[in-house]
This record gives sequence, structure tokens and C-alpha cells, in this order.
Amino acid sequence: MTQQPQAKYRHDYRAPDYQITDIDLTFDLDAQKTVVTAVSQAVRHGASDAPLCLNGEDLKLVSVHINDEPWTAWKEEEGALVISNLPERFTLKIINEISPAANTALEGLYQSGDALCTQCEAEGFRHITYYLDRPDVLARFTTKIIADKTKYPFLLSNGNRVAQGELENGRHWVQWQDPFPKPCYLFALVAGDFDVLRDTFTTRSGREVALELYVDRGNLDRAPWAMTSLKNSMKWDEERFGLEYDLDIYMIVAVDFFNMGAMENKGLNIFNSKYVLARTDTATDKDYLDIERVIGHEYFHNWTGNRVTCRDWFQLSLKEGLTVFRDQEFSSDLGSRAVNRINNVRTMRGLQFAEDASPMAHPIRPDMVIEMNNFYTLTVYEKGAEVIRMIHTLLGEENFQKGMQLYFERHDGSA
Repeated sequence: MTQQPQAKYRHDYRAPDYQITDIDLTFDLDAQKTVVTAVSQAVRHGASDAPLCLNGEDLKLVSVHINDEPWTAWKEEEGALVISNLPERFTLKIINEISPAANTALEGLYQSGDALCTQCEAEGFRHITYYLDRPDVLARFTTKIIADKTKYPFLLSNGNRVAQGELENGRHWVQWQDPFPKPCYLFALVAGDFDVLRDTFTTRSGREVALELYVDRGNLDRAPWAMTSLKNSMKWDEERFGLEYDLDIYMIVAVDFFNMGAMENKGLNIFNSKYVLARTDTATDKDYLDIERVIGHEYFHNWTGNRVTCRDWFQLSLKEGLTVFRDQEFSSDLGSRAVNRINNVRTMRGLQFAEDASPMAHPIRPDMVIEMNNFYTLTVYEKGAEVIRMIHTLLGEENFQKGMQLYFERHDGSA
């Protein structure tokens, strides 16, 4: 019998009994069957007899090891793996299998055309491996991807590329390391064959950042505006908010089959092609402005969302409302402030007000949720941005920026 969805309440929040500080992932990639090996460094924060409850959906479990020893004190439940009798600190190794080709939910690792890609926000990582799939568990990720070189010449993940090599039978591997702790919803993996537009950006401190834009073969002539928008976003965030990019590389991948507009995974954004590709003979002015806005929005998440993330999904507006405010200001500074403000207010009055007057009305910080993916709403995003704008108006630009700096000083690297 199918389980009825259960409501979750904001006031029920409880800190996790365990924290994972580091995770080492290995993907032996194949569209039909991918083998995932996850080696996590875990530490207990809760009661000594607390079991470790890991989220997992549609996974075929192969083995569980604790400190390199086969472990038997575990049981699989509906959507969870519960492991008992654990020491205070331990290394957890889980091997499981998944099938990207059979994954039609477009959450976790799935097939998009001939490529493989991921979508982990809000609760998609549990479709990849058993893990504490919640935004207040922040770990440093290392990811090794092994795949057929002809089928998947590009193997991408979060952070910086630290190693790569060739294997027999026409296979190859690439290893990525993200030095910044992050929740698993920001994990990303892409494997496929693409055309690549490359550029560089020099930060205000003099670091050179490699910029790479991956598009389907034959679409390279439609990519330059997205690259220009990315460089404008990086420059604007330094000048207006004093925020500099923190990795050696920034990548954007455009795919046709993507169930969000775009996703801010650390260092590896995945976009619906609609928000990347444009050419003057086929795209409207609005298309160009939308690309600039969405590229900016996902880039601005690097600080408001990634470096400082939300404790639980009820706090979603803390990253989305704030980042929408930032992308609105970006569009206003680069274009016409009056035209942008009129468009923002039109969205509020025409669409968000209607949501507020409907049975779907909810505050920007909801108290109860059944399906988290249903809360990516105009209220959380656009009304959330108006609340931030109200604070900005009351404080003025100078004091607002002082507040933002204090916010980053206090909360950088935490949820």
C-alpha cells in the first residue's frame, strides 16, 4: 500500500543527531546502471543510543561498512536506511546502484538527451545515495566520475578539477574537489558531449577564474550573451556587494530536459537551455533580459544560498527572496531602474496578489508543508524579495550593505 504523504511542520525542527563533515563520492557511470560509492566522515551530536537515519529513495543497496568493517546493524525502511550501534566518530561507506535512464522523476541523477545530469534541490540527493538529505548538514565533497570516454567526454562536478586519467576499455575518470562545506542539495554531476565556450574573469584581488559554458553540439553561436551576462554578474557583485568568487572555475551547463529554470549548484550551474541560448535573429529583447537576470540570479546564490544556506526548507525565502532582490538590483543597475521596477510590480500585482487571494495563500516562511517542491512560489520568491526591499528602503543602501557584511561574517559556511 502506498504511504500517504505526511505534513511537516516548521516548529518540529530538530538539529540532526549526526553531522557529516566530509564525503568522498565515486560514480561508475552508465545510463542503465550506475554504481555509487559514498565514503562519509561522520560524528554524533545527539544521544549515545541515537541511530543514524539516512534518506534514500529508489536505491538498490549493495553494502554498508563502518570503519572498513562490514556492518549488520542496519535496516531499510520506507525512504530511509537506519544504522544502529555506532561509535561517536566513524567512517561510513555505502555502495548502492541507481538507474539514471529509468529515473523519470528528474530528481537525483537522470538522463537528459544523451547526457546525464542531476537535480538535487530540494530533496533529490536521496535518489543518488543514502545520506542526511537536509540543508543543515554541510560537508566538503570530493567526487570521482568514471565513464566511457566516447559517450561522455566531459565529466563535471562541483569545485575544482584536481585529477584526471585514462583507463582501459576506452574509459576515463575525473576527480573534483569542493573545499567549501555545502548541503547535498547543491551537489551536481554532468556527463556528456558538448560544445564549450571558454573565457576568463579576473577578480578584484587578481585571481583568474576560468569560465566554461557547456551547450549542446551546434549551439555555440547562441552562447556568447550568457557568457557576457556571467562576467557582468561577477563584476557587479564585487562592486555593489563586495563579494568575490571563491573557486578557480565557474561552469554553466545548458540542457533541454530540466525541471527548474536553473540551479545554483556550487561552481556548476545547470540551466534550462531557454535561459542560456539566444541569437539576435531569433530571440526577443525579453529573452536577452531574462538570460541576463537568471544567469545573475544563480551566480548571486554563490554567497546568498551557497556560502550561507538555510537551516531547513521553511526558511527558503531567506536565500530565494534575498537573491531575487539582488538580481532585481542587478537588472536595475545595468538597465532601466524604472522599467525594471514597473515589471516587478506588475508581477506582484498580477500574479503574486492572485496567489495571496487564493486557497494556495501562504506566508513567505510557511508553517506547514507536505511536498517541498510546491513551495517554490511567487510568494517565497517575489514577495520575499519585496520584504528584503522594504528593509533596504528603511535602512538605506549604506546601512543595508553594512548589515549584509555582518550577515556574511556571522553565518559564512553555516545554515
